[in-house]
Amino acid sequence: MTDDYEHFEAVVVGAGPGGAAAAATLAEQGVETLVLERGVDAGSKNVSGGLIYAEESAPYTIDSIFDGFREAASERPISEYYIHNLAGEKVKTFDLSEVHHNDTEWCDSVLRRQMDSWLAERVHEKCRDTGGGLLTEVRVNGLLREDGEIVGVTCDEIDPITADVIIAADGVNSELARDAGLMDWEEPDEWFQGVKAVVDMDPGAVNERFGVESDDGVAHLFSGDLFEGVRGGGFLYTNEDSLSIGTVFHLDSLTEEEAEPHELLDSLLTHPLLDQWFDGEYQEREYSAKLVPDSKKAANPSPHRGRLLLVGDAAGQMQAQGPIIKGMNHAVTAGGLAAEAFAEAKSRGNPDSAGDLYEKKLVDEGVMAKLRPQRYRMTRTLSESDLVTKVAGGVLNSAVGRAGVKLFDGTIERAFNSPFLLGMIPDTRTSYVTIPRVVGEVLGEEIDAENTIEPPELDDRIGELTYDVGDPHIELVDNSFAASGAAVAACPVSAKDFGGGCYREETVKTNGSEEKVVSLDTQPCVECGTCAVVADTDWEHPAGGKGVEFRDG
Repeated sequence: MTDDYEHFEAVVVGAGPGGAAAAATLAEQGVETLVLERGVDAGSKNVSGGLIYAEESAPYTIDSIFDGFREAASERPISEYYIHNLAGEKVKTFDLSEVHHNDTEWCDSVLRRQMDSWLAERVHEKCRDTGGGLLTEVRVNGLLREDGEIVGVTCDEIDPITADVIIAADGVNSELARDAGLMDWEEPDEWFQGVKAVVDMDPGAVNERFGVESDDGVAHLFSGDLFEGVRGGGFLYTNEDSLSIGTVFHLDSLTEEEAEPHELLDSLLTHPLLDQWFDGEYQEREYSAKLVPDSKKAANPSPHRGRLLLVGDAAGQMQAQGPIIKGMNHAVTAGGLAAEAFAEAKSRGNPDSAGDLYEKKLVDEGVMAKLRPQRYRMTRTLSESDLVTKVAGGVLNSAVGRAGVKLFDGTIERAFNSPFLLGMIPDTRTSYVTIPRVVGEVLGEEIDAENTIEPPELDDRIGELTYDVGDPHIELVDNSFAASGAAVAACPVSAKDFGGGCYREETVKTNGSEEKVVSLDTQPCVECGTCAVVADTDWEHPAGGKGVEFRDG
């Protein structure tokens, strides 16, 4: 039966940086490659913080694959990097330039719509030369199998396609990874949720308020007690004529605290520290959200099955270790290595060995050591235990602990700049809330400023997004509040006592009794996937070209 389907040597699913790197590298090896992208344009479905790094130790960087990338597709070079430890209106700032520049050839801020669209044009040109190309508005919904073996992909809009290799770069909510049994949504502690606002700012104002030149930029991180005790923090990156400002939190902590993502973002936006950059002006261009895999727990050590190879977020390849936040560069490296592995396997006459070869390359090139550091795996049982967290919190909040923080001021800043120590930082309140709060209280200075900006209401943020609504793509399997109520607060476009959004809490009266239930409206969905983890749903992407369309990303 599969003989009747169109065949390509390689099919790449997703035209983000990982898919683009894989497709371009395959095409350069003479491999006939078809790229399938479900957005109306590459980047229209993608969101990142976002900084893209070129690591000195990486075998592939985005500019080594695509000439002229930095000049045409990125926003600003990021040469400065700071973290602000917040305790109320007291702030202690550490310079993280040392860890930022460690193993770094360069680092740029990017907006995904512009970046991915530019990459897609180059990918299409390269792939067309080998008999392939790039198709947009095509949703790949699953794997095509023959006699139990993966032989291709199935799509909503076109007939199935067979291939000698399938590279899934379809993001954090990868339907191919789930179809192959290589990803699940069972553990909330394996995921972060990122929420971001793109804020308009004239290039001259960016230069003046952040003290940078036109060809330079800066990154700021925020941690401490600003976020209602939720484990995580905030970021601000300068773009050419805008700012990317957002928050990233552990999903299990977000649901435990019943915190609402848009309110956590607003807590950052309205902090007095940010007045020096806003200067009373605030114009939000776009609101967005996505899930982020915690590579320490979610990076798949064997990201392949049969002809299927996973790269980027689909393989959990997102490095988030304290202030070290790297994802797109690892996707690029993985995409290049996956393509390289197939080309080598094919040249040896054994294309089916590409997956094993890809897995070996990830280890040999040091990618897995960065994503899943052994020192974290060896220490997490102890460092993340409830007892250690409780004791550490008690000590830090004591007079002795505070005296120690004051005494070891310089040592603490050096620790923040140590890649080795950051690679074993535990995912606890101690790391994300207690330490930065105590540092801010003991070492910080009061911010003498008033931030008067007013961020948009949630309904206005939803209303400003662009949607082409298709059929509902999420089914609420169990609408009881016990099973799915967490989504009411955790969904970035929902909130308690909010009449709009995706998830809403309702009280149903039946035969004299009352029951709290949850209702779902997928029309304003930003396709982040949060509800797939915290609610009882059947979750899939909208059809090709349907759903939300991000202008900045």
